[in-house]
Amino acid sequence: MIIKVFLFGFLITIPVFIVQVFLSLVLDKIQGFGIFTTLPILTEIIKWFLIISLTEEIFKYLAVKISVFKSAELDEPLDLMIYMIVSALGFAALENILYIFSPIENIISFNEIIQTTIIISFIRFIGATLLHALCSALLGYFLAIGFCQPKNRLKFTALGIFLATLLHGFYDFSIMILDAPFGFLMPVAIIAGLVAFVTYAFEKVKKLKDTCQI
Repeated sequence: MIIKVFLFGFLITIPVFIVQVFLSLVLDKIQGFGIFTTLPILTEIIKWFLIISLTEEIFKYLAVKISVFKSAELDEPLDLMIYMIVSALGFAALENILYIFSPIENIISFNEIIQTTIIISFIRFIGATLLHALCSALLGYFLAIGFCQPKNRLKFTALGIFLATLLHGFYDFSIMILDAPFGFLMPVAIIAGLVAFVTYAFEKVKKLKDTCQI
């Protein structure tokens, strides 16, 4: 099941890419009209929070929903956090491969290729991969709470997606748009905050095993 979820997360990257390209083209078409001309920052907010963050968080969730939710392997709350992290790692794996090889066509020297690949790999691992895993773990926590409270399951799922999208969006927006020191401090604060929360969440969800059977 771990391998299955990882592969679903890996393959779900492809439709995410297609959706993001389509929505980006739509945004390009409309950004010269109306409120976009007076508030150009709105374009960046839509791009990083909705087109990038929201689509990625939803599709990582769908990878788990499709592959796990009706499986007998899902039998305790902690499984949801674990499977969400595995889905995120699968998603990040293909995303990282695309990022690593994207600059090669513009580089001639073999040494430049190796150096660029190492640098991008390091940055992606420290930043994007960890962010994906932590945001999915956060969503997994709310899914676990929701499965233990069936009447409020939809509310907890929506809240988890909202918070994961919000933090993911702030991370991407800050590193791409904001100047120093906020462009550095905000991503670090988001990662540190997520690490602290996910550590707490794991411990809390472990205790649900005795009172909540899925």
